[in-house]
Amino acid sequence: MSEPATISEAQEGAPRRLNLGCGHEAKPGWTNLDLAPLPGVDVVHDLDDLPLPFADESFDYIECIDIIEHVREFPDVMRELHRITAPGGRVRIHGPHFTSYTWPTDPTHRRAFAINTFEFFSRGSMHARDYYFDFAFSQLEVRRIRFQKVWYLPWNWVVEPIVNAHRKLQGFYEASFLARLWPAHNVEVVLVR
Repeated sequence: MSEPATISEAQEGAPRRLNLGCGHEAKPGWTNLDLAPLPGVDVVHDLDDLPLPFADESFDYIECIDIIEHVREFPDVMRELHRITAPGGRVRIHGPHFTSYTWPTDPTHRRAFAINTFEFFSRGSMHARDYYFDFAFSQLEVRRIRFQKVWYLPWNWVVEPIVNAHRKLQGFYEASFLARLWPAHNVEVVLVR
């Protein structure tokens, strides 16, 4: 196992931000982690090889865009994200909605998500199960169902704000025929440590 990564002197004092599974989307001023040694990647690491190579509470903000659906042990990775996020820090996650045509398309996807999936990792939420895990984020700050916004699906521009107008509408959408009539694309959440 490699030594825990440290924040460079150039980043000291700035928000400590991790771009997890960055791929070709490395961000200047962030710590960029990916499985492949692509240009801009600071830390080459497989998310299935836990623990992650960072000290406890290393980051104020972690972005996980289209990566969590690829991991083998989802709850274990969520535990690691909790461990490396500083108190009050945020973890932003985008992943495929269970109705998205993209989730079964990619052979490396291991799962898709529903709007309440991440509530299981948050204290005080409707679906919290403090007996499931030995950690919990303090709150689920953002929860949105995202729709693909392309010219050939113009109704998605109208459906998305209606579905996200209230938590009950999100639940109704997923439980009803509407999710099959107007499939979603992604789930977006922000968890607060």
